Amino acid sequence: MRRCSEGVGREEAPWARAELLAFGRLAGSAEAIQWGFDANRFTPILHTHDRFGRRIDEVEFHPSYHRLMDVAVRHGLQAAPWLDPRACAHVARAAKFYLWAQVDAGHGCPISMTYAAIPTLRREQMLAQEWTPRFAATTYDARLIPAAQKSGALCGMGLTEKQGGSDLRATTTSARPLGKAGAGEAYFLTGHKWFCSAPMCDAFFVLAQTTEGLTCFLLPRVLPDGARNVFRIQRLKDKLGNRSNASSEVEFQESFAVAVGPPGEGIKTIVAMANQTRLDCIIGSAAGMRQAAVQAVHHAAHRAAFGKLLIEQPLMKNVLADLVLESEAATALMLRLAHACDRAARGDASEALMLRIGTALGKYWICKRGAAHAGEALECLGGNGYVEESIMPRLYREAPLNSLWEGSGNVNALDVLRVLQRSPDTVEAYFAELSGARSHDARLARACDQLRHELSAPEVAEWNARRVVERMAVALQAVLLAKHSPGAVADAFCAARLGEPRSYTFGSLPEGIDAPAIIRRAMPQPV
Repeated sequence: MRRCSEGVGREEAPWARAELLAFGRLAGSAEAIQWGFDANRFTPILHTHDRFGRRIDEVEFHPSYHRLMDVAVRHGLQAAPWLDPRACAHVARAAKFYLWAQVDAGHGCPISMTYAAIPTLRREQMLAQEWTPRFAATTYDARLIPAAQKSGALCGMGLTEKQGGSDLRATTTSARPLGKAGAGEAYFLTGHKWFCSAPMCDAFFVLAQTTEGLTCFLLPRVLPDGARNVFRIQRLKDKLGNRSNASSEVEFQESFAVAVGPPGEGIKTIVAMANQTRLDCIIGSAAGMRQAAVQAVHHAAHRAAFGKLLIEQPLMKNVLADLVLESEAATALMLRLAHACDRAARGDASEALMLRIGTALGKYWICKRGAAHAGEALECLGGNGYVEESIMPRLYREAPLNSLWEGSGNVNALDVLRVLQRSPDTVEAYFAELSGARSHDARLARACDQLRHELSAPEVAEWNARRVVERMAVALQAVLLAKHSPGAVADAFCAARLGEPRSYTFGSLPEGIDAPAIIRRAMPQPV
């Protein structure tokens, strides 16, 4: 909470601090923590038919899931920043999402998709006027009734198909116009979606093929007359993690939908939504790291072995400090990107460029680091961390998800390469962000110079994409820590991530690091 509070202040949202402190107390309450455990123990149940044999396609959730959703919606995590006139509302929202995702990650899926829906909806004025107030309402309404009769609505999406996966151009779902074709017009969709998240949402962004090509559509769950749109849930996914959230396979058969954006420009239209959900993937991974680091530090502070508390033992201090460093770097970057989102939404072109490349870098690196971080933190608890009474197994299962969602590691690494090759202005925005901290650390200055030299080549080979993107992300994190974190944190991060020799495991910080000062950053502080 301390690092989050500091970050909110420096990213120009100090007005949110009191609200965040209250929200953090709720997130850390025994009641909320139990909601998270119950929502993951009692997982969603699919009911395809009612007792009379009629198709209903409904998913039943445990009451704890609804309580988690209610808190998230009441605090505006699903859409409020888009309509909030206060400065840096996206930063405040990112901090709240970061706190609440530590209680349970699964319910964050429909919250995140609804948040990301707003910029996409704005491409179609009539749809935006109709649906934005519903999505932005701070009342959670789980009823499956026409959206116009609800006090609040949520948005999901179904993009991927079993034959295509991340290759959305392989979509086979077809769309035919009811009358006139074009943006804002009605169509019938027929096909399938292999992964449709949160199937009890009120509307879904989906992709389908028209005669002009791949097109984006908004598909309502219930039609205005009360009839249910054809939304056949074939099954719920039996997933590794994210178990409180329902993910499904669905079939459409002459299902009503409205085109969002021009026909044939589906990928371009959905990019705005994908970029926002990628930002939430970064926030979610940062949240998981924070929870894992806190659990490890707390355990080590109270567990004795071989005559001393674990936290007093040099090698364990090394591991704990390294976990806290990784968590702090992830938190700093996610708040910086949320700030860029605020500035970009207000027309700041340079911040829009920073958001573009920073989100791709962060999505690749922070989400990739999450799984290794969770595994190391679990090991700090030993057998106590391996049992379900601990939150650690859930964090461990959850950790790989954000690397998969909205594009795998390769997809995001290649996305960065496209930016490097096609947008020199974006590359310059990235280096402008680095330039302000060169004087803080010689290792950081050297890393920036090396990156500048390497990226000055006409083209970065695809073979090297992951290595280049990793170095860009780490340099960006180092700059943020050098600017904003205590000297002990910035020095340790630069030494471990930019210095020589480097190690491939957590707990390999070089000698001379002020480990106790770093570890204290993850301990409870008076507020």
